[in-house]
Amino acid sequence: MSRALLASWRIDEFAHAAHAERRDVDDDRFDRLIAGLLGRWAQRGSTLRVRRLWKFAERVEALGDQLAALDSAGLRGRIAAVRGILASEGPVEAHVVECFALVREVCSRLVGQRHYPVQLIGGYALLRGSLAEMHTGEGKTLTAVLPAVTVALAGAPVHVITVNEYLARRDAEHLGPVYEFFGLRVGLVVPGQDNAQRAAAYACAVTYCVNKDLVFDYLRDRISQKRGPGGPRAAIERWLAGTGRRTGQPALLRGLFYAIVDEADSVLIDEARTPLIISSDVEDPHGRGLYEQALALAASLNEPEHYVLRPNERSVELTDAGRAAVAGFACGQTGLWTIARAREELVEQALSARHLFHRDRQYLVSDGKVQIVDEYTGRVMADRSWERGLHQMIEVKEGLDPSQRRETISRITYQRFFRRYLCLAGMSGTATEVAPELRSIYALDVLRIPPNRPVIRRDLGQRVFADGDRRWAAVVERAAAMRAAGRAVLIGTRSVAASEVASRSLAAAGLAHEVLNARQDADEAAIIAQAGQAGRITVATNMAGRGTDIVLGPAVREAGGLHVILTEYHDSARIDRQLFGRAGRQGDPGSCEAIVALDDELFVAHASRLLGWLRRRVSPDGLLPAQLAWLLRRLAQGAAERQNSRIRRQTVEIDKRVAKSLAFAGRGE
Repeated sequence: MSRALLASWRIDEFAHAAHAERRDVDDDRFDRLIAGLLGRWAQRGSTLRVRRLWKFAERVEALGDQLAALDSAGLRGRIAAVRGILASEGPVEAHVVECFALVREVCSRLVGQRHYPVQLIGGYALLRGSLAEMHTGEGKTLTAVLPAVTVALAGAPVHVITVNEYLARRDAEHLGPVYEFFGLRVGLVVPGQDNAQRAAAYACAVTYCVNKDLVFDYLRDRISQKRGPGGPRAAIERWLAGTGRRTGQPALLRGLFYAIVDEADSVLIDEARTPLIISSDVEDPHGRGLYEQALALAASLNEPEHYVLRPNERSVELTDAGRAAVAGFACGQTGLWTIARAREELVEQALSARHLFHRDRQYLVSDGKVQIVDEYTGRVMADRSWERGLHQMIEVKEGLDPSQRRETISRITYQRFFRRYLCLAGMSGTATEVAPELRSIYALDVLRIPPNRPVIRRDLGQRVFADGDRRWAAVVERAAAMRAAGRAVLIGTRSVAASEVASRSLAAAGLAHEVLNARQDADEAAIIAQAGQAGRITVATNMAGRGTDIVLGPAVREAGGLHVILTEYHDSARIDRQLFGRAGRQGDPGSCEAIVALDDELFVAHASRLLGWLRRRVSPDGLLPAQLAWLLRRLAQGAAERQNSRIRRQTVEIDKRVAKSLAFAGRGE
């Protein structure tokens, strides 16, 4: 898969195929183990591979003066010639060199940005179906234009996939003139569009889209078109209908040809823990009363006598005593209470709603609705809901009218979806740690691209305080000092609730600031545009993490750049590095530090047995010794990453079992 574009790919082989995509790969654990070992080996050898690619970059640069001497008409003539060759012969290296040189020259003229040699190398890695790990601030957005134009000129649809609407819209609008110069239309798929708008966007040569929107559109196509093998039952239904062929509404997508996934580790790894599901509303005959009964019963149960909480897995399991208590409550009741498994699942959902899902962390309440917050991006996921009655349980817990229940009609995992692209490529600033998993699941090798300029960001280390109050006091003190020095400050939090606690602490100290979280998403662009100005303090969830470019004012650059304060570690060190990467971009000055507390979610969930021992070793000023703080972080994040990796493996296995169980009826999508 990773070499499809350069080895034997010819556009005319599949350009007119109906929804071209790869078949599901039926690999087993041994296959994935071997692939993971190969991925680790390939990642370690990436330095040598990059050296070989320097010659390619030199060949591209050698054409620079020649193309710079051409006027617009001359450039368009060269583009037309390259387009014809690419369409007939495919993107072989000799033609890719000239195409990249043309893209470089057009970008320089139209958007004032000229690709650096490391970006040329990164673009070629993407064209070859690799994952290019480029330092934050190295211009991954501009890098992606190189292979996107090349493949689009060859005649195949290109999907550039980002993690949120803001980045998709920003990149499509910023780079639109470049694509237009090459005679390529650019589409944008974002939430809120109707089917006609989405179909028009996917019909373009290059489409910028958000990962979740893309997958849901794919599922909708599967439902409406009844594509795929379909199983014996689907074939019988078509035969009885007298058609003998698949019918349905016009498809949105034209196929899964070539994808460039920005922030690939976030999309392909972090968000791959749960499947994406399309469901339909169904009548709930039980109504509010059933949920109120379940919540009241859940409130009367005790841990660990009646149930076991597993916060890391977001699951609850009733004990034998708990099942007996539920059975005792059900005596004399009707409906679901008379079915043992149904009533136990109902109470487990009520316990989850009470203990595992918290307002302003996993969800917001806005306009009388429970709105899910994406834990990786910090953004509201509009029109999404939890299944199996959990969403309605949370609504009743919050005093809202329960919405209709949802019944699953189609589902797919990220792992199965992205493996179906004929060629898959990715970019990220933090992929080394998960290189084996990327290879074993997606056949993606990680290629580390060196920075264009040395990173001079200063890491001021970490401070772990005994409790949250001391942590916030230290954050306020540091923010005030940096502001007084003429610096800009970015304070990163994990949740909406934490960002609002930070905001109250700053306000109490008389420090003006801006807050960027799921409540202020409409003001995101304006807040980010000002975040690099002198004396500016910005408090943000993960919305200000991946892909966000904070432009420094001249005075801030002279004063030392942006200072980033991490106030709570994430499950993965990769996400922490993404936040720190907002500072010190492209050779800019900057600094970062972590100011956290022992009672943070990561430590409580994954290192709870150590906390009592560690608290006895806190110094009089409330700080944990540096060596113990380092060890605590390594242990907690290591445990969290292993847990999440297990969940992802289980997700793949469950998805396979679901697909097999639905073999007669068709695919489980």
